Amino acid sequence: MTNVAEKISALIITYNEIGYIEKCIESVSFADEIIVVDSYSTDGTYEYLLNHPRVKVVQNPFENFTAQKSFTLKQASNDWVLFLDADEIVSTNLRDEIKRTVNKQPEEVAFWFYRQFMFQNEKLRFSGWQTDKNYRLFRKSKTKFCDRKIVHETLNVEGKSGILNEKLIHYCYKNYEDYKGKMLKYGRLKAIESFYMEKSFNYMLMFIKPTWKFFNHYILRLGFLDGKKGFSVCYLNALGVLERFKELKRLEQKNELAYYLVMP
Repeated sequence: MTNVAEKISALIITYNEIGYIEKCIESVSFADEIIVVDSYSTDGTYEYLLNHPRVKVVQNPFENFTAQKSFTLKQASNDWVLFLDADEIVSTNLRDEIKRTVNKQPEEVAFWFYRQFMFQNEKLRFSGWQTDKNYRLFRKSKTKFCDRKIVHETLNVEGKSGILNEKLIHYCYKNYEDYKGKMLKYGRLKAIESFYMEKSFNYMLMFIKPTWKFFNHYILRLGFLDGKKGFSVCYLNALGVLERFKELKRLEQKNELAYYLVMP
């Protein structure tokens, strides 16, 4: 008696990812269904997905990463899900490892993926990302996204976890302005997260944290060995941390102003 192959749902969230989403979709063509949740792209991403014969696309307003991914997870028909960002690509070797893993009916219910970061079309070997890993393959029935995190979302797992050997390819850096915009957006979302967790703004931390971020990634995590691209990535990562503190300060000031306006 032959074993029935486990079905996999490939899930992706998008916003203005034309030029990247095509390769991502192609790399997950082995999945039994491909579902993309688009947050109202304006660059042709939605139209491309709408006309793709293998893709089911749904539009949903973007609130934060956790809310969007939780919404997307609910759309999956299958228990095994492969959750990717639009700028990530599954290599042929990783594809084969994914299929082997789910078909052997493992006791693990979620798997970490290491990622190979790409600076445009060149490998980023250091700069703090060499040990980066994320949950990307997991059982829908055994996991959920933590609602206390709204950026760099956390997956709560009921059961054992494993790690796949092959790396996921991540095109993190398209160009300077795109990466800068991404880091500033992450910083502002982290500030909102900190604000609702009642973490207070601190001038000393606003200086120390971004400085440490750059020093840690560029010096201790060997970003200087990545040359100019390493400097750019480490600088912009530190800029995102600075933006978090600046936005937290703005949120506190706005909250104080609202308090005084409603006082009798």
